[in-house]
Amino acid sequence: MSRNGIVTGELNYVLANRFYVEIGSDIKASFTECSGIGAQIDKEVYQEGGVNNQQRVFLKQAKFNDVTLKRGITNDLTFWEWMSGVLDNIPKKRLNVNILLFNQAGETMQSWTLIGAIPVGWKAPAFQANSNTAAIEELTLAYEGLKMKKSNSNRIQGQERDVTGFFGSN
Repeated sequence: MSRNGIVTGELNYVLANRFYVEIGSDIKASFTECSGIGAQIDKEVYQEGGVNNQQRVFLKQAKFNDVTLKRGITNDLTFWEWMSGVLDNIPKKRLNVNILLFNQAGETMQSWTLIGAIPVGWKAPAFQANSNTAAIEELTLAYEGLKMKKSNSNRIQGQERDVTGFFGSN
């Protein structure tokens, strides 16, 4: 919005869900629904003797919810090959996965990076003879860490574990 030639902060509303999933630097699919992104931090509460008006709260490890992506469209077999690798007796492959929220202008509004993600659920859609794209009814991902950015400028691109065995968490 512009007032007297000065550009002011303008809210960029998203009216339709447009979630894209990116692995590496390539967008692999579009989904109409994304649910479950979140974290819960366990805590311990202690009552200190003689302090009756306070409690002490100590934080423990974070737990991350599984993310479910629904009604996806893609012509790329990356997700099925990834899930197939998990089902077979080969080393399980964990990847950093970016979930991008786009606005109507095609700009990335927010991105969430699932660090060390691995598929734990897959559902195929009803098959239709007139469809020419591979569809994913539901894909569920478990992950080891979570980052969120307001724009796409700093998404985590690395897909390899570091020397300590963990994915980067920039």
